[in-house]
Amino acid sequence: MSQPGTVTGQAPTGHAAFRDYPLNAWYAAAWDHEVGRNLLAKTVAGRPIVFYRTTAGRAVALADACWHRLAPLSMGKLRGDDEIMCGYHGICYDADGRATFMPAQDTINPSATVHSYPVVERHRYVWVWPGDPALADPDSVPDLYWNDHPDWAGDGKTIHVNCSYQLIVDNLMDLTHEQFVHGSSIGHDSLSESDFEVTHTGNTVTVTKWMLGIDPPPFWKRNLQDRFPDYDGLVDRWQIINYTAPSTVAIDVGVAKAGTGAPDGDRSQGVTGTVINTMTPETDNTCFYLWAFARDWCTDKQVITTRLREGVSGVFFEDEVMLEAQQRGIEANPGYDFYNLNIDAGSMWTRRIVARLIAAEQGTDTGRDDEHSDHAAAALSTVTAAENARAGSGNGRSGTGMEAEVAEGVAKHRDRPEAGLMARGI
Repeated sequence: MSQPGTVTGQAPTGHAAFRDYPLNAWYAAAWDHEVGRNLLAKTVAGRPIVFYRTTAGRAVALADACWHRLAPLSMGKLRGDDEIMCGYHGICYDADGRATFMPAQDTINPSATVHSYPVVERHRYVWVWPGDPALADPDSVPDLYWNDHPDWAGDGKTIHVNCSYQLIVDNLMDLTHEQFVHGSSIGHDSLSESDFEVTHTGNTVTVTKWMLGIDPPPFWKRNLQDRFPDYDGLVDRWQIINYTAPSTVAIDVGVAKAGTGAPDGDRSQGVTGTVINTMTPETDNTCFYLWAFARDWCTDKQVITTRLREGVSGVFFEDEVMLEAQQRGIEANPGYDFYNLNIDAGSMWTRRIVARLIAAEQGTDTGRDDEHSDHAAAALSTVTAAENARAGSGNGRSGTGMEAEVAEGVAKHRDRPEAGLMARGI
């Protein structure tokens, strides 16, 4: 059976218009322990797929539709070492999707195949490539080594979220929302008062924020006291958000005793965690959110691993409630374009990258996306110029590092001409 067709149709240019996901990408379909000698049905990027393992341990991903009458293979059963049997008429397929048995006949139709998707297991996840198999390079799987490295300890879960995966990317690229959504755990007023910097390369975006000499929020105060039980002072806190297209975000987070050198690279008086996030689009408005929290302190204590997993799970539930409500708002207001603030700079770049990937798959002119990026950056410039003027500069230029301009299709900070945006949360 041939692979389903490529994505069709390009969404409108506006920042709130949700484009379809790229297909030529690795998506985390499941945790490795979820794929076994059982049939696991998942929809990944609009493609119904059935996962299982052979007796030799190989993970398999086949199109979840029998060649004969399109009955879901996930309603069938496993046969032998590596085969799957359709539960409707008993046709069997091997791990490469070739039919091996047909009832009531000796001859097997040579066209009787189902699509076999490239699969890679890495960092405790099973990754699948729903696009062109010839382009599936295992080396391009996002590097989430913290999830299974012996120097780190952690665990996580999967959330099925009724929203576009891009809304979760937006959420993770702007952690200012913690101040308002997660005020009782990880939120702090400094989140909207501190400077941040956004840089980008071909398929990556990085947002860096430091908050120096602050009172630690409850979550981080307890974590620091795991290592330093008697410390009750101020901390230097960091959030370094690393995005890899199309939907993986690894966030370097932590706190250290204030003034002990963390901003210069010495974290010996602190604790460091990595929030691992990778979102797999299911449909245009639903997704699977696989996350984990890994740490570098007290790695031998399972009680801390469990505490952090359950604590972060509670934090992410607050995000889930907000994001699903946002999705409902979007569906109730079709065609509405988001307004942009300084804090949206990171997500604007992620959306530009995704649009470029989709355009390349469709063979379309990426100039349309460049035009959108120009509009988005210009909108950001308008917002920041207005805020600078409000602050009393008189000419919209206060020297606080808030304005952006577009040159040759690239948004640049006017005082820092390298590609990227630097902004102060307002």
